[in-house]
Amino acid sequence: MLQSKIAGIGYYVPEKIVTNNDLTRVMDTSNEWIIERTGIEERRYIERHKETTSTMGTEAAKIAIERAGITPQDIDFIIFATLSPDYYFPGSGVLLQRQLGIPGIGALDIRNQCSGFVYGLSIADQFVKTGMYKNVLLVGSEAHSMGLDFTTRGRNVSVIFGDGAGAVVIQPTEEKGKGILSTHLHADGEHAEQLAYINPGSHCGIHGDREKFGYPDQEFGGMFLTQKMWDDEDLYPNMNGQFVFKFAVKKFPEVIMEALQTNGYTPADINLLVPHQANLRIAQFVQKVLKLKDDQVYNNIQKYGNTTAASIPIALCEAWEKGLVKDGDLVCLAAFGSGFTWASALIKW
Repeated sequence: MLQSKIAGIGYYVPEKIVTNNDLTRVMDTSNEWIIERTGIEERRYIERHKETTSTMGTEAAKIAIERAGITPQDIDFIIFATLSPDYYFPGSGVLLQRQLGIPGIGALDIRNQCSGFVYGLSIADQFVKTGMYKNVLLVGSEAHSMGLDFTTRGRNVSVIFGDGAGAVVIQPTEEKGKGILSTHLHADGEHAEQLAYINPGSHCGIHGDREKFGYPDQEFGGMFLTQKMWDDEDLYPNMNGQFVFKFAVKKFPEVIMEALQTNGYTPADINLLVPHQANLRIAQFVQKVLKLKDDQVYNNIQKYGNTTAASIPIALCEAWEKGLVKDGDLVCLAAFGSGFTWASALIKW
């Protein structure tokens, strides 16, 4: 039976570095405050009007394709994960396709936020295992800096996020026990509004649960920007940080253990855990619960912030480039994010 493997990997981050001290110039915060709560020291922002979610994804994809030993014309299918697309529609997948010069193949856009890369990996895995495609390009890319509230009002969210992209090429392998061993996907929409970007949206102010979660019904709203949204300053991401933290530290270990137990492993067998880079404190808590050593967990949120769908491929690629991911290693990927969604993948490299 065919298995799928990561045959090539690449990442791209913008040149512009924004430190915590840079943010203190536009909001009431401090380097110490941000580090204490998130572990983040700096992040990258795109250059406005020159870079976008799709252009970053394209740069990461080029590296992954080259490392896979193929050309863009060999790609059979594209999966693009993002919550910050270039346009409201169409999705960024077709834009990346155009930039790579490979028209005609399918391009699927998925909206699973922080879990987007692992969800996309699962989709690619199924396509390759069934023999439908031989070279699936999976991209996670985010340009958060274009939609954040850079005032004291928005600091709890805005200090966390950064821009960047990661990409992998998924190919079939006949090596027994190698490649993607299993993927595990979960979701629970009960608390969707606890981490959400409500407006612009198509709910038109009549969603039955909005008042319950602190968003009273509006007289008017809609898919596009309205004056009322502007007047109410209801145009930025919202996060109940404490609520999200408590949910995440419960689901992260559960979904990691699900992957390990499915394949007959224990936490001690993990060579490297690459968690979604949501918050360094969450990753440290999960490490403690699973009794993992420091060299079993890779974090780089300190340098890049939370890059949502891009965070796992960026971290995985960086770890691989440093020689921390080697042939035969057992690698676990795990994510938790808006939706809520959570997911894991276990890979024998």
